Amino acid sequence: MNMPGGFNANLATTAHDPLNARALVLDDGKTQVVWVVIDNLGVPKKVVAEAKELAAKATGIPVEHMLVSGTHTHSGVNPADEPSAADAKAVAYRQVMLEGISQAIIRAHASLRPAAVGAAARPLTHEVFNRRWYLKPGKMPPNPFGEYDQVKMNPGTSPDVLDRPAGPTDPDISVLSVVDAKRKPLALFANYSLHYVGGTPAGQVSADYYGEFARLMPSRLGAGEGFVAAMSNGTSGDINNVPFLVGRPPRAPFEQIRIVAGEAADVAWQAVRDIPKHQNNVVLGVRQRLVTLKYRKPTKEQLLYAQAILAIKDKEAIARLPRLAQDYAARTLSAANRPEETVDVILQTIRVGDAVLCAVPFETFAETGLELKQKSPFGRTIVIGIANGKHGYLPTPRHHELGGYETWLGTNQVQKDASEIVVRNLIEMMGEMK
Repeated sequence: MNMPGGFNANLATTAHDPLNARALVLDDGKTQVVWVVIDNLGVPKKVVAEAKELAAKATGIPVEHMLVSGTHTHSGVNPADEPSAADAKAVAYRQVMLEGISQAIIRAHASLRPAAVGAAARPLTHEVFNRRWYLKPGKMPPNPFGEYDQVKMNPGTSPDVLDRPAGPTDPDISVLSVVDAKRKPLALFANYSLHYVGGTPAGQVSADYYGEFARLMPSRLGAGEGFVAAMSNGTSGDINNVPFLVGRPPRAPFEQIRIVAGEAADVAWQAVRDIPKHQNNVVLGVRQRLVTLKYRKPTKEQLLYAQAILAIKDKEAIARLPRLAQDYAARTLSAANRPEETVDVILQTIRVGDAVLCAVPFETFAETGLELKQKSPFGRTIVIGIANGKHGYLPTPRHHELGGYETWLGTNQVQKDASEIVVRNLIEMMGEMK
């Protein structure tokens, strides 16, 4: 199957390490909640909905109490919600994924036992970098629409080109730790706002640093059989692992993944040690809303430009076009021909004592996550991206003005003030649970 983490085909030939669905079920006697992290580029909305229904029938847990998020590993697949029946591999993988998510929930529910929970956070600052940069005068190339943005994603590392980053990072690794009645580790669900690490050879499936983190945590915590660890993706829509303006030695394949995972596991271990006491009698709560957002549509000028680009057949003329011009011209036409005017997205908040999880079905910018943490009424706030669906990038209105890859029509799908709508709803939902 194809691993569509970039614009070129990358067909999987071997698996370097396994892809997993990792589930945690919590029950306070009145409310049950589920948090699942899957090693996948995105979260196929219909697959997840079916998996939740299967798990709900087996466990009695309402589907609205289930959170499923994707790690966004770029060395994983992203199967279609409804693959063609002629594509046997895609159909088979969809079934594997469906069963993996539902069975993870069912097994976690069957393993319920007395437990205590705690939450904490510690920063890992030197592995997250804002990837959107202002460039020095005269260094900005045209975008696929023949226009000039104010900032560029991943512009290289040359000091002759780079001026300054266009936004902040969120360096915290947040953890939700679960221990049994004897205070032995049962589970650790973590969150870090790092897009992915990469550095994997073509054709090799890998869970990236998320999977390596999960592999390391049992040894960090001295956990026994049955312990489950997971690393979820936070608000990393404009964050990556490239140290701009800082030279990094060349790495062997998977080396940087191991480095980041090891550092993240160390910081998570320290965060668990910061928890003064795991609490037995925490209150659980859930809020879920369907929020209707408008799809972005191209302007008349954008549509005419796209049609003109796609009409070019001369190879030399095509070679002179801005990078990705034909790709985004096709995306522009798709946006224009989309029959739906709006899309319903799932927003979710889950309370675990004085901690709260906020689930957002977008690749969300770091400053949006920081805003939610600042305005949250809870002592610890964990913001999870690519959760309960995936609807493209979620730039703030300020970043839409700056332009850049994450704001382009076809990369971003919904109205330009959607981030403000998402934040407003999540703050209201958190307030309802406090």
